[in-house]
Amino acid sequence: MASLIPSLTLSLLILLLNFGLIQSLQCLSQKFSRNRYYQHCTDLPHLSSYLHWSYNPAESSIEIAFLAPPARPDGWVGWGINPNGSGMIGTQALIAHKEANGSMAARTFELVSYKKVEEGEIAYKVLKAEAEYKNRVVTMFATVGLPKETKVLNVVWQVGSSVVDGVPAMHELGAANLNSRGKLDLPQGQSSSNSGKNSHLQRKRIHGLLNAISWGILFPVGAVIARYLRPLRFADPFWFYLHVSCQFSSYIIGVTGWAIGLDLGAESKGVEYTSHRIIGIILFCLATLQMFAIFVRPSKDHKFRVYWNVYHHGIGYTVIVLGIINVFKGLEILGPAKAWKLGYVLFLSALGATALCLETISWAMVLKEKFCKSKKPYDGFDHSEKQQPLAS
Repeated sequence: MASLIPSLTLSLLILLLNFGLIQSLQCLSQKFSRNRYYQHCTDLPHLSSYLHWSYNPAESSIEIAFLAPPARPDGWVGWGINPNGSGMIGTQALIAHKEANGSMAARTFELVSYKKVEEGEIAYKVLKAEAEYKNRVVTMFATVGLPKETKVLNVVWQVGSSVVDGVPAMHELGAANLNSRGKLDLPQGQSSSNSGKNSHLQRKRIHGLLNAISWGILFPVGAVIARYLRPLRFADPFWFYLHVSCQFSSYIIGVTGWAIGLDLGAESKGVEYTSHRIIGIILFCLATLQMFAIFVRPSKDHKFRVYWNVYHHGIGYTVIVLGIINVFKGLEILGPAKAWKLGYVLFLSALGATALCLETISWAMVLKEKFCKSKKPYDGFDHSEKQQPLAS
């Protein structure tokens, strides 16, 4: 029976990965006012942004819907095309922000330098530019005319925290801000951020999914199995093999996700999620120690068994706490659909409620057993009758 755990785990992993691949583009679920529809969309890899677009080769134009949360509620979001290179300098941009009266405006700017933008006409003809603000996200719509036979666009996007006298103030210079750029292949309907199965963004999702299953799901479940099946006589030694199978599967999946994370970090120079990375390294080290603990486990009656128990339980609970924390940190970084975070919270709630019920039952049984023993004086032998005098 215990041998089924790795198989079930692998089946669950394949199912979740397939679901993740099918639902890999969050933009597919996004809807717009006035029933606007676009042929293509992409989840942009930085700044929690999304781009929808339709290319009209006959009119040589592109209709876009750009979504992003501004750095602050009164901040701005921008999307643009750089006709001369892949950088930000020289970008012909559309920037949306709140006006003084609270309404949204979308205007055209040219990015002269990182510290200066100039409002006015840009190199592209812009029609129907407008913007909306809802649920802390700005959505900017526009139709942009392009030179004839345009095949590829160098696009950039950005968010800022404030607008001063109608002019967007300088954005932050973090890695995500500086790397928010890509390409649109108009005839193919592809962007540099979603073309190819092994894209950087797709591997980030796989990394997050593997580690969520490992540290965030299997490891806590394995601990619950050991905690509440071990005291049951009929479950011995089944609980032990079930526990080991669950934790070993968790370790293999977690190390795989950890290795993918290292590879992603090596590819993303200048992009660092320090606390997430440090916790991940600590998790790997502690979990590796936990795996080796099985080889030095003393027998139950050994004098050092109590110290081994402290070591084993201490590391185990530390891994569970750090793993759950890092899953939430990963969700913040990846920014998936809210259903993913809600689903994980519901899982933790269900697991916590189950553990609480089992803990209550366990303590009730212990107290009942102690109470019954207290009703049996002298180890269960009844000496209440007085000794009869010896016959004369």
